[in-house]
Amino acid sequence: MRTLGVLGGMSWTSTESYYRLLNQGVAARLGGLHSARLLLHSVDFAPVAQAQHDGDWDTTLTILSEAAQGLARGGAEGLLLATNTMHKVADELEQACGIPLLHIADATADAILAEGTSRVGLLATAFTMEQDFYVGRLRARGLDVIVPDGPQRAEVHRVIYDELCRDIVLASSRDTYREVIASLVSRGAEAVILGCTEVALLVGAQDSTVPLHDTTRIHAEAGVGFLLA
Repeated sequence: MRTLGVLGGMSWTSTESYYRLLNQGVAARLGGLHSARLLLHSVDFAPVAQAQHDGDWDTTLTILSEAAQGLARGGAEGLLLATNTMHKVADELEQACGIPLLHIADATADAILAEGTSRVGLLATAFTMEQDFYVGRLRARGLDVIVPDGPQRAEVHRVIYDELCRDIVLASSRDTYREVIASLVSRGAEAVILGCTEVALLVGAQDSTVPLHDTTRIHAEAGVGFLLA
């Protein structure tokens, strides 16, 4: 088994899911008492989130590069960045740490295309929904990506930072997300990407009439594949 570096803490609520899924995936493949060979660096999310909202992506890259370099020095052979939004600096981060990065958008596109779907909705932070680093990468793979309208994007974003990242799960927010999903379906979405690693804490298959693609689970499965390749 190879050793995988996990760069998490953005937020800790979804990093907890990653840790469980990676270990469950290895155990399912190898059986017995096998678990994943992981190095985990969990950053303090507050300064990262502040820099995100300030548009100071250089600061976020500095924070993550230092953490990723530490993982590489510790023996990590690959890097899993346990967040969608911070893939905005994925290319620079991979170059800084010198080990291959398992890109969450590539893993997600592979999973969706394997099911024959091409038109998808996206639920994520405003950064991920509105900027090209993520949507553009999906579109380059041949996916037609639909994002919610402006007020819906703002509320989806608010729920992520004000609630899910703080381990708060509210039924009222679940109802809101159901409405946004239904709106995306009405606009032609054949499936919806849960494109923030916390969103699956709030909604699941029962909340949608079309398939939901949980990027946390998809990314963790890619991590298991790397570990056992």
